[in-house]
Amino acid sequence: MTQIDFFKLQAKNLHKDYKTQTSYFDAEVNGYRYKYNPKYFDIDGLFLDFDIDEDNFSLMKAQHIIAKLAGFYKWTDLSKASNEELELAKLLYDNMHKISAEDWEFYILGVERENNTTFDTETKLEIFTQVFAEEDGHENPYGDYRLTGR
Repeated sequence: MTQIDFFKLQAKNLHKDYKTQTSYFDAEVNGYRYKYNPKYFDIDGLFLDFDIDEDNFSLMKAQHIIAKLAGFYKWTDLSKASNEELELAKLLYDNMHKISAEDWEFYILGVERENNTTFDTETKLEIFTQVFAEEDGHENPYGDYRLTGR
């Protein structure tokens, strides 16, 4: 499976989890709420953290969320990425229990600033592999949005 196909599958799985949505009346808020029976993702966490409209969630929006979890601004950026960028994105996704894409971005910007340089993708990939992917002991304080896959 190519990396793009992997990310497409994750977006489809996220959308499948959304489709498990059922509504119920909550007397405390005097209105209806949703609950989910997800298989792949922490839907409640994702929807809260990414401020997602639960009434209007499409496959395209699922792709956008997956792209963000993989370190891209939007799905189009992910779909046009180089092989090295996709390899780094897959590592970020696979290691989200250790570091979020946002924290990785802050980390690499700090290292670049300290060294007065800008790293190319190959160097970023090498740094991520050495510091996060191959090392235990890192823990993302915000958790992991995946229910499976670790």
